[in-house]
Amino acid sequence: MPTAILTGQPVPGSSIESELRSLGFDVHLASGAADTETLLARAPGEERVAVVDARFVGHPHALRLGLTDPRFPLAAIPGAVTAQPAARQALTRAMARENSAGGGTALAVDSLADRITTALDADGADVHRPELGRLVAAVPADPQARNEARQAVAAVDDEAVRLKSAVKARDGFVTTFLISPYSRYIARWCARRGLTPNQVTTASLITALIAAGCAATGTRAGFVAAGVLLIASFVLDCTDGQLARYSLQYSTLGAWLDATFDRAKEYAYYAGLALGAARGGDDVWALALGAMVLQTCRHVVDFSFNEANHDATANTSPTAALSDKLDSVGWTVWVRRMIVLPIGERWAMIAVLTALTTPRITFYALLIGCAFSATYTTAGRVLRSLTRRATRTDRAATALADLADSGPLAEAAARGLRGSARRLPAITAPAVALLGGAAVVATAALTDFGGPWPLIAALVYVLTSALAVARPLKGALDWLVPPFFRAAEYLTVLVLAAKADVNGALPAAFGLVSAVAYHHYDTVYRIRGDAGAPPQWLVRTVGGHEGRTLVICALAVLLTASQFKLALTVLAVAVALVVLVESIRFWVAAHKVGAPAVHDEGEPA
Repeated sequence: MPTAILTGQPVPGSSIESELRSLGFDVHLASGAADTETLLARAPGEERVAVVDARFVGHPHALRLGLTDPRFPLAAIPGAVTAQPAARQALTRAMARENSAGGGTALAVDSLADRITTALDADGADVHRPELGRLVAAVPADPQARNEARQAVAAVDDEAVRLKSAVKARDGFVTTFLISPYSRYIARWCARRGLTPNQVTTASLITALIAAGCAATGTRAGFVAAGVLLIASFVLDCTDGQLARYSLQYSTLGAWLDATFDRAKEYAYYAGLALGAARGGDDVWALALGAMVLQTCRHVVDFSFNEANHDATANTSPTAALSDKLDSVGWTVWVRRMIVLPIGERWAMIAVLTALTTPRITFYALLIGCAFSATYTTAGRVLRSLTRRATRTDRAATALADLADSGPLAEAAARGLRGSARRLPAITAPAVALLGGAAVVATAALTDFGGPWPLIAALVYVLTSALAVARPLKGALDWLVPPFFRAAEYLTVLVLAAKADVNGALPAAFGLVSAVAYHHYDTVYRIRGDAGAPPQWLVRTVGGHEGRTLVICALAVLLTASQFKLALTVLAVAVALVVLVESIRFWVAAHKVGAPAVHDEGEPA
């Protein structure tokens, strides 16, 4: 149980002790700095500890934000400071210094908790200070100030502020205006019944899988039910994040489940639509796989651009300034958010079209919408990159190299090309990644299945991939390298499966791309959580993007169409087993050892 140390003389009528207990703290009273230091030393080292001024007046949710958020090792609000186990040593040092400076005497008029926070700042510690907005958190120095603070607390509805803060600050139009106005109340209902965000996330996944099953029936009633259930799944998907913010139940495992299940739900639904269409005599597996490829590549563009630039210096440009200016005009904000077709708009479109039209029309609309949004966002980011003079860090270069997912073949060739690559222009990396990928996809599309040319193109692709990563990815457009690699690998699988022209080849290709895409998403989530990339043995075992592309092309040359379908199925199962087992092992282990909790407040997916 976490420990809260109340410092100073208790104030008659104060509810601070009961409020701390309601937040789960074991409360101890300390009369001065020396007593506080003694109690701090006795507190369990594996638990959170907080120092709170006994005169504190404020909203319960202000205390909750300041003292219970698991994402931050150190946090403070006026009159209170807290540390998780990882930051206990920093808090202990600051407390010892304050005790020494005060001689162990009773508290002065100013707050010991605030003095400890000041000492932590002086030590260079990263102390999180939550945005309280209208919430009150104060340490009144006299009865008049206490009465004024209490009146300020009474004037603001704590629960209304808490409900409002449960909604993500930046979200899409559909989520903001059609889902969040009521899903936040579902989140509160869940919190009051002890449900966790992970349980709601799992319910959202199950609902989406049932929706996919309904779509797979191929009947009009099934399609209508699928559309309704997909919307219900999205409501639950919004609810889990709002529940996490409402009750501050953030966790490493929860962030991973939320992000991973979003992709699993969407792509399982694509498969359900394709199965339903097949029951009606329409083969749309190529469209389903194309939609998955396009959506995944869109995400990789987002991830790569953000990783390349979020810690860059001199990271400004006229294009970015124009974008910020447009964000200050109300209607342009919503138009620009809708143009990128975030998850709310995308799922609403899919649900409505599923219920009213056919899977083929649904996929056509999805492909057109995603292609337009991908063009819009990528073009804007290219312009930003060309017009800024940013200096990118080694961390960013490492992240891009990890996102590239180069296997042993590309790594070995890159070592031999390193000297030559340093003398080439800065545009070389994205240019050769694009040309090599386009060559292998075009060759597979323009030659007969079973011919040798795709294998030759894949060998060239290995060399161009090696050249692209032969030097650190710090160029202005080097963030394009990972998405070019993803498009090359996924489209090669799609094209060769379509060229095989045998029943079941495209569903097998869908399964293989799903397994590989999971591996790539898992890499992103590890990097976002500061957990590093997947282990090298995993990358080598699944071959890297260039190794898998080479193997797929070799199988297309050496096997018959039916054998190729079987080989794709075996590869899909093998890759899925390896990456899933390692991913689950890693994230569960990270959760058990108390890895820092994370939560995504960024762009809509």
